[in-house]
Amino acid sequence: MMWSNFFLQEENRRRGAAGRRRAHGQRRSGLTPEREGKVKLALLLAAVGATLAVLSVGTEFWVELNTYKANGSSVCEAAHLGLWKVCTKRLWQADVPADRDTCGPAELPGEANCTYFKFFTTEENARIFQRTTKKEVNLAAAVIAVLGLAVMALGCLCIIMVLSKGAEFLLRVGAICFGLSGLLLLVSLEVFRHSVRALLQRVSPEPPPAPRLTYEYSWSLGCGVGAGLILLLGAGCFLLLTLPSRPWGSLCPKRGHRAT
Repeated sequence: MMWSNFFLQEENRRRGAAGRRRAHGQRRSGLTPEREGKVKLALLLAAVGATLAVLSVGTEFWVELNTYKANGSSVCEAAHLGLWKVCTKRLWQADVPADRDTCGPAELPGEANCTYFKFFTTEENARIFQRTTKKEVNLAAAVIAVLGLAVMALGCLCIIMVLSKGAEFLLRVGAICFGLSGLLLLVSLEVFRHSVRALLQRVSPEPPPAPRLTYEYSWSLGCGVGAGLILLLGAGCFLLLTLPSRPWGSLCPKRGHRAT
């Protein structure tokens, strides 16, 4: 009988300690399961935008430059570039669709030559099809994109702290970070568009003559646009979560509490 009481008291003590630890964890987190689920859904949306942003900034298919098909030649030239490097390609005209007047698309197999822009190291403009880049505009687009990624990483850290430590005041900070990163990415895209226009206008007078070019924006830039919009949407979701629930409850009263 004495041993049974001892084991019963020991079991009650362990259960009480476990209950106190759970209660302490709930007080520390400060998030209800419903609210925590909403934060995780908004974080998942922001994670999709972050993935697209990293994919966009890290690839070089922002714009394709296509020369016109040369009569009597079996090859033609195209190029695709992004924030960091440019790739020129020699394509077989037999692989180019017959309904195209220009060479491309750049995804076709061919001889590729990819180089990083020299203005990041030696501050020299790059030459693409007898045209020179405007390094100030290209550098501005790259710096703005990197700042957007840095702010986005800070926003992810804030939301992780909310979920792990219950620091709900960081929700607003995370929302601002994600909104700012989305805006920075969209601004970087616009600056890059200006750099492409400047490239097409800066024709070198030196021989050989510059070929006629057409350009089309590619999937990397589309990923950047999608990333900026999704990050802005995620920022809006986090801002909604920071609003008090009482005003929403007064606007949408429950059926069981109708006014008589």
